[in-house]
Amino acid sequence: MQYRPLGRTNINVSLITLGTMTWGEQNTEAEAHSQLDYATERGINLIDVAEMYPVPPKAETQGLSERYIGTWLKKSGKRDQLLIATKATGPARKPHNPRHVRGGINNFDRKGLTEALNGSLERLQLDHVDLYQLHWPDRSVNSFGQLNYSHIANEDTVAIDETLRILSEFVKAGKIRHIGLSNETSWGVAQFLRAAEKFDLERIVTIQNPYNLLNRGFEINLAEFAHREQVGLLAYSPLAFGMLSGKYENGARPAAGRLTLFERFTRYTNPQAEAATKAYVALARKHGIDPAQMALAYVSSRPFVTSNIIGATTMDQLRSNIDSLSVQLSPEIIEQIDAIHKTQPNPAP
Repeated sequence: MQYRPLGRTNINVSLITLGTMTWGEQNTEAEAHSQLDYATERGINLIDVAEMYPVPPKAETQGLSERYIGTWLKKSGKRDQLLIATKATGPARKPHNPRHVRGGINNFDRKGLTEALNGSLERLQLDHVDLYQLHWPDRSVNSFGQLNYSHIANEDTVAIDETLRILSEFVKAGKIRHIGLSNETSWGVAQFLRAAEKFDLERIVTIQNPYNLLNRGFEINLAEFAHREQVGLLAYSPLAFGMLSGKYENGARPAAGRLTLFERFTRYTNPQAEAATKAYVALARKHGIDPAQMALAYVSSRPFVTSNIIGATTMDQLRSNIDSLSVQLSPEIIEQIDAIHKTQPNPAP
């Protein structure tokens, strides 16, 4: 396993993070525990979850992913060897945002964040988490595939400095060690950094945003923040919901595939994304590389990435995803990846 620094802390995190959003929906508790056993044996030390998981979010399954981690930590005795990251659900401002988590209000004020954190700690059976992330901003932004920014005047939001002050108090209380963002914009990152400096508050250490061969939007301006401010990317959806594995090629819909099971996941299935996927899959096969491993290896090779969040529903997928670390992409392959990107830039933002 390879490790990289977590922000400006003295903590090193595994280049592969184990994602958990299928646990409680596509994976049973026993399967989740098996994944944790194998991942930790391979050197993974960062486990990422969220209070709203599993996905698709449902009232009857909400919190199961955290509960499965909690029961495994209790029986394994490995808590001190691992970094546990979870996320507070944001306000339900978009149609796909869940409205059953803590009533769907979920502003990042004292009441909302306190309820969210205490609920996660209870399910995880922990007294603290190592990384506490805001799942999406407490304001309307162009995220989750929305390209154009539409400003909403007089929107009811919590000020960033107020949110950061509350999170900083959680750090002082020993309930969280570090703070991270997710699905955030460059303006938001800048404001959190500014508030930390201006008011002597805790500094964010990571940003968890989508990043894959079909969506390289992070490179446009957030990558500079990652480099200059040491706010590294925790890259989620590195396989674009499995599209980049090639298993959905030519309209195929394997029985257990996420895109087959859930109509919700359409972000990476537009015609432009399908065309780009076909080109990336063909490139991998031309060089004798598993397409999924090539896609993962590309993400892991980027210097602004702190860790690459993989998710798997089978042990074979988990093994293959972790083994992507042994794939070294030559300058020739990188050049050919960039050539495809130029013809189909960010087809699924």
